[in-house]
Amino acid sequence: MSSPEPATILFDGVCNLCNGFVQFIIRHDPAGRFRFASLQSAAGRAVLEAQGAQLPAADPESVLLVADGQVYSHSTAVLQIARRLGGMWRLLTVARLLPRRWRDALYRFVARHRYQWFGRQDACLLPSPELAQRFL
Repeated sequence: MSSPEPATILFDGVCNLCNGFVQFIIRHDPAGRFRFASLQSAAGRAVLEAQGAQLPAADPESVLLVADGQVYSHSTAVLQIARRLGGMWRLLTVARLLPRRWRDALYRFVARHRYQWFGRQDACLLPSPELAQRFL
């Protein structure tokens, strides 16, 4: 039996909050269930295009999850990531009980202010050599 294809997390590569989120996932995913690509990269765009989707130019996402032939966005992406991490992180999925409109409003609020609150880089961060195989 082959192992399932890793889910792909697409993130804003210049956002400090998003980069911190990716580092958090890497620390809590030693099994390598996730791989990563920045939304600014050709690889990130190719992953979206393979799903028949594209990044909205007017409202760029900070995190998208591509898994099982679907593209998850906003709060649903974060909750799907928590579910897939397993362990105690699965408890966060209780937030699915809240109306999606509320969850996504909070997500958009944080996403809209992420640069002013957490800062941004001039360029996408490069992974360390030992983590390079997890990045597209």
